[in-house]
Amino acid sequence: MKDMLVRLIGLPDTRDLEKKLGVKEKITFRRAIAPEKHLVSEWVKKEFGDYWQSEVEIAFSRLPVSCWIAQRGNELLGFACYESTSRNFFGPTGTLEGERGKGIGKVLLIKSLESLRELGYAYAIIGGVGPAEFYEKVVGAKEIEGSETSIYQNLLRKP
Repeated sequence: MKDMLVRLIGLPDTRDLEKKLGVKEKITFRRAIAPEKHLVSEWVKKEFGDYWQSEVEIAFSRLPVSCWIAQRGNELLGFACYESTSRNFFGPTGTLEGERGKGIGKVLLIKSLESLRELGYAYAIIGGVGPAEFYEKVVGAKEIEGSETSIYQNLLRKP
């Protein structure tokens, strides 16, 4: 998996999509807060695995918390983190399978990238990309040549 680079100036505006999802789907997007760490962490582990749980826990160690969430009432639908594995990195991110295709991931991605821009970055790295087409379409991300050897290359794995 390669890394991608995204320009943070001129990101798409998600206000209309957020409003539509709020009215139609009753979805709220917001930055997670410390008292929710155990709930978000456990949910991410259940839905996406141990490695992403570790990265989410790092996001909760930052102030403000570097994790955005989407929720419907008390139900967590998706999350997106930034600066978890490395400075200026976006990810991990995930949306419940049954909620995909509504725009939840798009809003979470852009909110996280806006947060990186607010930290003073002009570009951000999306590390170890799976759905490259999604990032290309939504934010114009470009593959970083030679990034097959990435920060994750020597990641410890369970035997």
